[in-house]
Amino acid sequence: MFTRFEEYAASSMLGHPDSPPRMQGKLVFDKPWERQVFGLALSLSKAGHFEWEDFRQNLIESIAEWEDGYCAGQPPWDYYERFLLALEKTVTQAGVLSATDMASLNLRALRPSSN
Repeated sequence: MFTRFEEYAASSMLGHPDSPPRMQGKLVFDKPWERQVFGLALSLSKAGHFEWEDFRQNLIESIAEWEDGYCAGQPPWDYYERFLLALEKTVTQAGVLSATDMASLNLRALRPSSN
């Protein structure tokens, strides 16, 4: 169940380029790491580590970069991969962690390579 903040955050994305995958109005997570990274972003923003809108703008930018760079050898579209890139950028920009800390933390470890 969403709290007011989570409801605001998720609904603020509806109908926009950064809108998460949904089915019958509910968020869709195909893999556990997707739910974890979504929850991590919500938790960090709710705790005041960064503004949700800053994250959203980075997510929109991440999606646009993928769209602008599309070519034959590019990895297939993956919303939560773009979400993770945006979260990494936001956490670094907000000074929550340095780029070095981010590299050692390796949020990508949440995502199994066999997906």
